[in-house]
Amino acid sequence: MAVEKEYKMSASRAEELREELSYLKTTRSDEVAEQIKVARGFGDLSENSEYDEAKNEQGKLYSRIAELEEILQHVVIVDESAAPSNVVTIGSVVTVADAAGHEMPPYKIVGSQEADPMHGVISEDSPFGKAFLGKQEGDTVTVEAPRGNIVYKLVKIER
Repeated sequence: MAVEKEYKMSASRAEELREELSYLKTTRSDEVAEQIKVARGFGDLSENSEYDEAKNEQGKLYSRIAELEEILQHVVIVDESAAPSNVVTIGSVVTVADAAGHEMPPYKIVGSQEADPMHGVISEDSPFGKAFLGKQEGDTVTVEAPRGNIVYKLVKIER
């Protein structure tokens, strides 16, 4: 029997996803159905780009709805307030230094559905996130990166 994937996230992120799912199932679904109805009125479906586009949009919509339902069915809410403050867990903000001792901007470790690497929000499933989970201030951590292992020192953990 396959183990179901768990999607760890904060309660606020889970609520955002529930709201998105509700919007997609009601308002957005109605909008796409209307687009298809209008496009059908343009005549011959074999050469009707508006109809093709509306059907593609419907496919994307159904795909996103299925994805959200899967995530919300297997969501695990992480209570960041109950986590120890001296160990890196989901919800921790970590400051690290490279091997030369240069401090980097802080990173927040989050569940995979909340990641935004361009803004310093790193997934616990990423090589960086996995390497730091469970570590303490002062620990030296090796991150397996595509271009080789990178060594960091964990300078500070915040909540």
